[in-house]
Amino acid sequence: MLFVKIILLAILQGACELLPVSSSAHVIIAEKLMGIDPVSPEMTLLLVMLHTGTMLAVIIYFWRSWKRSFFESRDALAGFALSLLAATFLTGALGLALKVVIEKILTARGTGAEVELIFGNLGIVSLALAAAGILIIYSGAKAGSGNETRSGKAFDPRKGRSSRSSLRARSSTRIPLSASVVIGAVQALCLPFRGFSRSGATISTGLLAGLSRRAAEEFSFALAVVLTPPVIYKEVHRLLRSHTVWNSASDGAGGSAPAALDLLHLFLPSALGMAASFLAGLLALKWLSSWLEAGRWSYFGYYCLALSALTFALYARGF
Repeated sequence: MLFVKIILLAILQGACELLPVSSSAHVIIAEKLMGIDPVSPEMTLLLVMLHTGTMLAVIIYFWRSWKRSFFESRDALAGFALSLLAATFLTGALGLALKVVIEKILTARGTGAEVELIFGNLGIVSLALAAAGILIIYSGAKAGSGNETRSGKAFDPRKGRSSRSSLRARSSTRIPLSASVVIGAVQALCLPFRGFSRSGATISTGLLAGLSRRAAEEFSFALAVVLTPPVIYKEVHRLLRSHTVWNSASDGAGGSAPAALDLLHLFLPSALGMAASFLAGLLALKWLSSWLEAGRWSYFGYYCLALSALTFALYARGF
């Protein structure tokens, strides 16, 4: 793959990953238009590496805010950890169950048994985008507009607060266990269905569960940091397994592990993309925080619906 294509995909993914518009859908559409197979192990690895870049952007952008909200005391940290673990457990359990069900359906239809095979189906991506758009618009309407800004300015997680506003902010970032469980369950739906934006679904669910905009945003991206490493491990394992099988079949000698040069050939372009997605992610986070706190959350939902229509049109044309 040409490096220029990787950079373009990285900028697109990094800009869209942290916005509730489904970076996966954008990357898959771009791959289709570029003639790239989005379900190949190499491409799923690239997508995961791009997610790694945006994960690092999330950590850097939210670190100060997380410290104020969740690390102020032992009780606050314990409550945050419990909510995080509960949501992650639900995501893992339900996500695994969905994977098993989908793979059984794929096997029954004779199309293979890997859930990754549906990632490149633009028809499914279109439906997922529409579902995400409706959820975002509904939650935005429920949340109202702009009643959590400070002096008319959007909240920036990297900036400090006065003592009074800091106390009020800490009390508004508590995550009830019941809300975290629902958020974790909804997040599980984002794993197999590209187009059902993870940040859009989790932040919207948090808003509908009564969380403040700030709490919903912070908790959503904290979940992303926890979820990304096991996904990376899974995709790297899938890549190495498929590449080893390919080498074994090609040399006809019973097979050997991929050569170090082959691995560098696969990982170096992805690492370059990771750096580009990191920079794009930082810019996207600032945009997201501004619009969320200014009551413009629903705008992202309308965009998802428009993209859903475009995706379906591409699907109808055979992409």
